[in-house]
Amino acid sequence: MNRTYRHEALLWHNPEEFLAGTVPFIRDGLAAGEAVMIAVIPARTRWLREALGADADEVLFVDMAELGRNPARIIPVWRQFVDDHSSRGDPVRGIGEPIWFGRRPEEIVEGQLHEALLNVAVEPDTPFWLLCPYDAGRLDDGVIEEMYRSHPAVVDSQQYRGSPLYGGRDYLDTVFSTGLPALTGTFEELTFTKHDLQGVSSFVATKAFSAGLGADRAADLAVAAQQLATSSVHRGASEGVIRVWVREEAVTCEVSDAVVVSDPLTGRKGATKEHHAGLWTANQLCDLVQLRSSSAGTVVRMHNWLG
Repeated sequence: MNRTYRHEALLWHNPEEFLAGTVPFIRDGLAAGEAVMIAVIPARTRWLREALGADADEVLFVDMAELGRNPARIIPVWRQFVDDHSSRGDPVRGIGEPIWFGRRPEEIVEGQLHEALLNVAVEPDTPFWLLCPYDAGRLDDGVIEEMYRSHPAVVDSQQYRGSPLYGGRDYLDTVFSTGLPALTGTFEELTFTKHDLQGVSSFVATKAFSAGLGADRAADLAVAAQQLATSSVHRGASEGVIRVWVREEAVTCEVSDAVVVSDPLTGRKGATKEHHAGLWTANQLCDLVQLRSSSAGTVVRMHNWLG
């Protein structure tokens, strides 16, 4: 029975290997009386339900294609699951698949940050065993290499082993402080200060709606940008910059300032502090949110997909 936090990756190449690595893990947990949550994409859910038979009724299934659309929403759900089922120290286990073949490049990058964050998001003495499957037959080699950096241990059809590339907190800090890749194309820009925050919402809404986002989704992006600008001021920024790109696949809005955000889990814990509420709001309203911060300042990039 597991009494500490374990964050492991499962490498698989075909459905048989996936099931060989997951079904015994699930059944062992159920046999020990542990709560089990499985957050994978629908195709994998179908495989598991068929293989588990009646045991599938004892498992909490979550659609990762929906939950993990913005990977920043995943950790709060894992934390709630652990809180709900491990309040007395009872062991729990889960399977989480934040990265799968066919995801957009920006989504994969955020899935990789999410995996690194999982190593600090759960206290070491929490009896939670989390297994993260990776489709090694179709994911790029670079994605698999990053998997080794974010998981202390790796399981495949042959063996269980420690990861020689595991980077721990140093890896997380490097990812979080590395700037996002530059976006191509033209953009519209607006500088804001604490004296002229009200213009942010209308600026973003107008650009987003004219680009083809529906009224509701354009409004969501505008609200998120407004909240982020307000949070920048509350964190001590004397000014910040809003940029909006209209790209082939998305309307992308970026809010930047010169103030450092020191906690990479900001925006994934709840809107408990006024100066971080904007990030929580953005994560709930936008299709994808990317946060990076270094000594040069902070950038939040929000994407709402077109079509």
